[in-house]
Amino acid sequence: MDLIAEGAERLAELVEVRRVLHREPEVGLILPRTQAVVMDALAGLPLEITTGTEVTSVVAVLRGAAPGPTVLLRGDMDALPVVEETGLEYAAENGNMHACGHDLHTAGLIGAARLLSEHRDELHGNVVFMFQPGEEGLGGAGYMLREGLLEATGDKPIAAYALHVWSQAPKGTFQLRPGTIMASSNQLHITVRGKGGHGSMPDRTVDPVPVVAEIVLALQAYTTRRVNVFDPVVITVTQLEAGVAINVIPNTARLGATVRTLSDAMLEQLTRELPALAEQIAAAHGCTVDARLDPQYPVTVNDAGRTAETTELLTDVFGADRVQRLDNPLMGAEDFSMVLREVPGTFAMVGARPDDVTPEEAPSNHSSLVRFDDAVLADTSAALAHLATRHLIPS
Repeated sequence: MDLIAEGAERLAELVEVRRVLHREPEVGLILPRTQAVVMDALAGLPLEITTGTEVTSVVAVLRGAAPGPTVLLRGDMDALPVVEETGLEYAAENGNMHACGHDLHTAGLIGAARLLSEHRDELHGNVVFMFQPGEEGLGGAGYMLREGLLEATGDKPIAAYALHVWSQAPKGTFQLRPGTIMASSNQLHITVRGKGGHGSMPDRTVDPVPVVAEIVLALQAYTTRRVNVFDPVVITVTQLEAGVAINVIPNTARLGATVRTLSDAMLEQLTRELPALAEQIAAAHGCTVDARLDPQYPVTVNDAGRTAETTELLTDVFGADRVQRLDNPLMGAEDFSMVLREVPGTFAMVGARPDDVTPEEAPSNHSSLVRFDDAVLADTSAALAHLATRHLIPS
């Protein structure tokens, strides 16, 4: 079995699937056209396919010729509400964009399904192919878990794997680490309530605007004085809203912020202390406040054993020069974390920076200018297939 060579032979067809997806990206939990492309691409394979009831997910099960364990492979499918500015001939024109590379994840998982289907007779066990919508902030993985993803074969998976392309890393490099690899993602919402009035008479009002401004500054100070530097936090205020008329002091002002942590313990601390911080600042100015920290995605934690196996396998298959250990976690977040809380597994990054883009010039994932080299699809499909066969083909 030479999955690398077989993946290379399928590269052209996977590139075409990826570019079809890229031209018509869909956002959110309901992706009907994307789901249809996936279903068409899987047609004719020896798979048991089910689709979601609440979301347009696709779960495809490949049962090997002999009994054995189950392995789960994930590919997310959704895009972002970003207007594409790459100038690519297959660029999207509908106001959305696959700016995080999920079109490559979907095509790569299709490639793995095709490779493994060709070797079904050699498999001792089953593979679950998880085609997921709504990764970008909507928790699509949670929907799929609630709809029975882990019971798709009748046996809970013993391992789960996902690969994620990275626009700023060298093409074809795999980057991973045991333990925490990505942060939790949480949303802080604060509304300050005062007493509005005429802009010329602030003394006759209780102005909530400077209170919100003070809270913004206090949040920045909090991260440097109340947070253990070895358990870091990122708090970024991204929304500020107050008033509609320039000569009117409003009754309320609000802010929204994204809050990232690398541990559950720190998230528990922030959940207690950030609302209290806002309440006390507001009270000092005669205002009241509604403040809450809403958890979104938990910390993504790679199982140490599975990650050691993955590192060894990728090194054996692709060479030591293409496998790198990340020194530190990334402060982005992933809802594959929900799967990894239930199944020991590994989430790894794959470099996909085009050859004509320097590291200094490479736009980040989520940029309207970001480009990914879809030549990596041969290796990502083969890598996913290898990760499954490690558990399903007796040595």
